[in-house]
Amino acid sequence: MGDKVLVIGATLLDTKGKPIEGLEPNTSNPAEIRVTRGGTARNVAENLGRLGADVTLISTVGDDLIGRRLIEQTAASGVNTEHVRIIPGEATGTYIAILEDDGSLSVALDDVQVIRHISPHYLYSHRALFKDVDFVMMDGSLTTEAMGMVVSLCGDYDVPLVADPSSNRLAFKLRPYLPLIHLIVPNEAEAVELCHVGLISDDPDLSLELARSLVQGGVENVVVTLSDFGLAYATSQETGYVPPKYMEMVDSTGTGDAVTAAIIFGMLNDLPPVEAIRLGAAAAGLTLQTTETVVPDLSLDLLYEHLII
Repeated sequence: MGDKVLVIGATLLDTKGKPIEGLEPNTSNPAEIRVTRGGTARNVAENLGRLGADVTLISTVGDDLIGRRLIEQTAASGVNTEHVRIIPGEATGTYIAILEDDGSLSVALDDVQVIRHISPHYLYSHRALFKDVDFVMMDGSLTTEAMGMVVSLCGDYDVPLVADPSSNRLAFKLRPYLPLIHLIVPNEAEAVELCHVGLISDDPDLSLELARSLVQGGVENVVVTLSDFGLAYATSQETGYVPPKYMEMVDSTGTGDAVTAAIIFGMLNDLPPVEAIRLGAAAAGLTLQTTETVVPDLSLDLLYEHLII
């Protein structure tokens, strides 16, 4: 197996606010506010680039300084950004997260309207990119029509498909394609939506049930991320739970994207699924400890230093 990955989905500017003394509604709260590059697909691509994979990103940004800067920063991490479209008259996508004082997410807003320009026609016109890769990864920001085209092209070229729902409000779009997905990495809320059930809690036992349900629905490998509670997984061969490993949770943003990228990287290098999942858990622990959405000095050596045996 080689090491080529095609990643398709959102490139966003992340703005994250973490209160200094708790959140009080209906007023301004003193906080630490950070602006960083983001977007599920873009984050996965950057993580993969920093790990040394040959990764190409299909995405869209507005014709503005923010979008051009995001492309430059992403390319600097080793990602091929030749196919990131710059759309005149559109604004680059944005994500605004309000965190709890422990770094967990309280509420978020996103504007991903520009992503609609990743159209089925654009994807089909770039179908040659699907022919020579080992994995394709897509996120939940794509339109249902674009998702259908990605799935179709992966089928045409027999390429394993990886999916990240990005949000529990977007997860429903992936339901029709579950039997065609090689790996899916939802958080627990997204897994609940994928399974179309009404129960949610930060409970590894529940997450294992959800992961098993998705495997029964046809997904080959499922990893349910639990923020600072570790992750639960199910494959066609086994299920399990990997506990968290970190010193202090600073910010949970980007944790699932790091998990996805590290697992893909492990699979690219022929690791068994469970060993690749342990790499993903190590990536989660590292990402929890930084204010950046992607660990700036991420490397394979760093992952192995934080591997949970």
